[in-house]
Amino acid sequence: MDATDTPKGPVRKVVIAGGGTAGWLAACALSHQFRERLEITLVESEQIGTVGVGESTVPPIRTFHRFLQIDEQEFLRAVAGTFKLSISFENWRRPGERYIHPFGITGQGTWATAFHHFWLDSIRRGMPSELGDFCLETVASRGDRFSLQTKPQVNYAYHFDASLYAKFLRRIAERHGLRRLEGKIREVRQHAHDGSVSALVLEDGTVLEGDLFIDCTGFRGLLIEQTLETGYEDWNEWLPSDRAVAVQTESVGPPVPYTRAIAHEAGWRWHIPLQHRVGCGLVFSSRHMSDDEARAKLLRDVGAPAIREPWLVPFRTGRRLKAWNRNVVALGLASGFIEPLESTSIHLAISAVVRLVQLFPFDGMASSLVDLYNDVSRAEMEHVRDFIILHYHATQREEPMWKACREMALPDSLEIRLRAWRERAHAWQDPDELFRVDSWTHVLLGQGVQPGPAHPLARALGDDGLRSLLASIRRPIDQAVATMPSQQAFIDGYCRASAEVWGARPVPG
Repeated sequence: MDATDTPKGPVRKVVIAGGGTAGWLAACALSHQFRERLEITLVESEQIGTVGVGESTVPPIRTFHRFLQIDEQEFLRAVAGTFKLSISFENWRRPGERYIHPFGITGQGTWATAFHHFWLDSIRRGMPSELGDFCLETVASRGDRFSLQTKPQVNYAYHFDASLYAKFLRRIAERHGLRRLEGKIREVRQHAHDGSVSALVLEDGTVLEGDLFIDCTGFRGLLIEQTLETGYEDWNEWLPSDRAVAVQTESVGPPVPYTRAIAHEAGWRWHIPLQHRVGCGLVFSSRHMSDDEARAKLLRDVGAPAIREPWLVPFRTGRRLKAWNRNVVALGLASGFIEPLESTSIHLAISAVVRLVQLFPFDGMASSLVDLYNDVSRAEMEHVRDFIILHYHATQREEPMWKACREMALPDSLEIRLRAWRERAHAWQDPDELFRVDSWTHVLLGQGVQPGPAHPLARALGDDGLRSLLASIRRPIDQAVATMPSQQAFIDGYCRASAEVWGARPVPG
């Protein structure tokens, strides 16, 4: 970033353009942390609305909620939430096959050697088991069980109604003094000397001046792209899906503690159980399936009556070349999108908000902080991108889209990880990556990527010692799951939503 592009002067007025999940996440965090130092305004239009999906999360959301001092039971009742221990991947390697990507720790390794090396060598020695047998979250997912009172404790995330979540966050932010304005943005004004944004003009003539602007206007990127022309790096060459059809259906059974991701001939389908309904959607490549075909397939496959008409969500995988440009920070879909496969959209918005809080430019825009923010944002997006590409690339499906994914050239950063796995069964992670060694291991094995020989330290352990190690890990997991109630029973006693939360339809159960 050129120093001449960095607006000068202290930051005291923050304007958030757009609501939805990203906008209200930013509003909550900034008003919670800086309520005495900043004047924060959020402008949104009920007429524009939001994408309306994004109902599945990953465990770091709980850390963010603790920062905001959110009571978990109050939150879950307000958003008709359920618990999520894992993602069930169905038909990805081949039709008819399934594996689970759990959120918890798998086994017990050493400082030098991850647990999966010991497990791989146990298979070589004729000790049959599945890697998931040594993960509490996998075993609990198999039985649709959940509890917070077990030892070891579960690592979990949430499923929730995204529109109810935005309303919940709005109430928190407004209690902290945030000002919300209803209206559409008619004009974005810029400073003549450096092109930075000076004000937003609403359709009713209201002028919102600010020092820092946060762009939460979704895919259109009204400030970051339409105004500042930041540029976009397209990742469609690796991630072929570019559209989704979403729908909400009735619940026809108790909610399972995992998201279902079900591959089909031209993409995949999600199934997210809430307390009062199920969120479903079909992600697909428009080069291999039409909108009408996708809509018909979704309604045919969901297995329950729809409670509203399906809606289309076109998207473009990739990222803005700068998440922070001049005095505009893009959050959520305005900053980029890596499709919903591993439920990372809300996490990436939270991570970006936390990064902004930590680097907040009270004393003016320092080019070093802007560059640091952009560099970390880029690396985070690329790490997630590579993990998602793995799911598409490592497949034995024979349909044209999947065959092209299997044969495509990969980013160098992913290629070296795959080589390390195939040559030495090594699953690498950077210290600050979202997806840890266990995540990479479960997906690599689940997608059928064959590992190389186990670590020599695992091979050096005798048979009796290895059996004893495996048994000592597996026993407390089996005992803990045996005491867990079903997720439905736990929700009924812990966080059951009332009918007033979501409308007149009765909560099942």
